[in-house]
Amino acid sequence: MAKKAPNPIDKHVGARVRMRRMMVQMSQEKLGEHLGITFQQIQKYEKGTNRIGASRLQQISTVLGVPVAFFFEGAPSVGPEVDGVTESHSPTYVADFLATSDGLALTRNFMRIPDAKVRRKIVDLVTAIAGEQEA
Repeated sequence: MAKKAPNPIDKHVGARVRMRRMMVQMSQEKLGEHLGITFQQIQKYEKGTNRIGASRLQQISTVLGVPVAFFFEGAPSVGPEVDGVTESHSPTYVADFLATSDGLALTRNFMRIPDAKVRRKIVDLVTAIAGEQEA
């Protein structure tokens, strides 16, 4: 029997938990201690393997210092259109990138560069390395 894939919303919420935890430089073990659960359970939450219940999400938001809504920002739209209207969300690749240690370190250090011209040159360099052309 094949394993059931994690729900896209659960994966997104888990990725946002991971991103925020890393932003505040907290280990999975430390977050687990605050919540009274194991770091393995935190890993499952962050991967979307286990769904986070409402009361647990409230606890996580308190420990990480963000409103519950933070975890749903940019969530993928799943489900039917309502009266022919769909909500457009920001691309999830940004949240996915920021949820990695490299993405977080790059963003944190990039924002510490005081000179806007230097930041622009870095963006140009990365764009050139990636082989993209500026529109």
